[in-house]
Amino acid sequence: MPKVLISDKLSPAAVQIFKDRGIETDVKVGLSPDELKAIIGNYDGLAIRSNTKVTADVIAVAGKLRVVGRAGIGVDNVDVPAATQRGIVVMNTPFGNSITTAEHAIAMMFALARDIPQANASTHAGKWEKSKFMGVELTGKVLGIIGCGNIGAIVADRAQGLRMRVIAYDPFLSVERAKELNVEKVELDDLFPRADFITLHTPLTDATRNIIDAKAMARMKKGVRIINCARGGLVVEEDLKAAIESGHVAGAALDVFKVEPAKESILFGNDKVVCTPHLGASTSEAQENVALQVAEQMADYLLTGAVTNALNIPSVSAEDAPKLRPYMALANQLGSFAGQLTETGISEVRIEYRGHVAGLNTKPLTAIVLEGLLKPMNEAVNMVNAPVVAKERNIKVSELKTEDEGDYHTLIRLTVVTDRRERAVAGTLFGGDKPRLVEIKGIAIEAELGPYMLYVTNQDKPGFIGALGTVLGQNGVNIATFHLGRSEPGGDAILLTQVDQPVTAELIEKVRALPQVVQAKALSF
Repeated sequence: MPKVLISDKLSPAAVQIFKDRGIETDVKVGLSPDELKAIIGNYDGLAIRSNTKVTADVIAVAGKLRVVGRAGIGVDNVDVPAATQRGIVVMNTPFGNSITTAEHAIAMMFALARDIPQANASTHAGKWEKSKFMGVELTGKVLGIIGCGNIGAIVADRAQGLRMRVIAYDPFLSVERAKELNVEKVELDDLFPRADFITLHTPLTDATRNIIDAKAMARMKKGVRIINCARGGLVVEEDLKAAIESGHVAGAALDVFKVEPAKESILFGNDKVVCTPHLGASTSEAQENVALQVAEQMADYLLTGAVTNALNIPSVSAEDAPKLRPYMALANQLGSFAGQLTETGISEVRIEYRGHVAGLNTKPLTAIVLEGLLKPMNEAVNMVNAPVVAKERNIKVSELKTEDEGDYHTLIRLTVVTDRRERAVAGTLFGGDKPRLVEIKGIAIEAELGPYMLYVTNQDKPGFIGALGTVLGQNGVNIATFHLGRSEPGGDAILLTQVDQPVTAELIEKVRALPQVVQAKALSF
């Protein structure tokens, strides 16, 4: 029976979902980092909100952990790369609090435009300072949205209802989607000088960190108002303070801060700044929705292998999960094999699914192929962002599905086109779940991949295998498996051997020095 730890406060209904589905559940809120590390090794799942920090140190001792579920959108408190490296799925609930967060951004915009918090405090204090709080209308103003995903799109819809003109910057916003939302897609350099109000709805990444700094604000229209209900760290708080004091920025409304809980800030006490304590998702409806969603998602994964709203693996339905699992291993090996052999820029990737696999949900498989292919060039690539990275590099990706069986009942063939050559590698499943390579560059070869591999292309001449064996033996390298293939007698040949230790650069040079060798590379899987 799977076991789940809930380490932040969730709705009792979420706890009941786990229990109703036969999952043992412990609720231990307020654990210190050391206390969490001491017990996390006992759990298959960890359900959190924003308080628990799932660091690399925590992940390192989480021997059984299979899934981390975040009730909410942001996963700044989870070390996703460390989780991915350990094979732990990280899920969030991106839609459960979208409306609530978008509504808060609109509320903050109203508060900022009409000085509502300051006027409220003044009136409660017995003053009647009507002339002091001169606001501005929203109607007819230009709203610049940075990040037009799910929440940004809802903000755009609400703003249009207020008769605002909406422009949006988002590298992943397609022209078609922008038209559907009735927003104008622009670049940042165009958004800054045009927007009367700017609202941020983007995750905190290396690309977005400090996206609103002194240089950005200098390019903005004088009198601009800035709203941030997304993530602290998107706005440089020191630069914002200076821009408000200079009068260039008319005001700001902040729900998030670089350091939270924000018990003190250089922006506190400024009557041009509206502040709330990260209330974006704080409605009873949103809190209930995200808690129930994360419980359902985690339970589905632990019991059936179904993946929903994961950040480091493509979504897979409960029905598809057991069927796809062995193909995922094969897809990863094919992509990784081709990626490690590719030394120049990739222009095109073709993935052929033939036989049984063609009838399955191949979208996750394509993402996994791309991850393996691109990872040697970009360590940050994962199954989620691999298709985006391929698109950014102008790599054409296509799928071909043929349910007719060829020589194998099921086959995946990956063809990679570079500016130098076109290379194809194909694989199948033996025994229903064991990945095997069956073709490299049109040459039939049956090979099982392992941690340490030596790949050699050579001329098919007598004595070559003996010479290679001698070099390996002289260097203390033990052969585990040995696979051969050739185009024709005396023609091009391929050798793929698994060895018991890493293949060093020095050994590769000795192999390359053999007369018949065309190419030699160390591979790892």
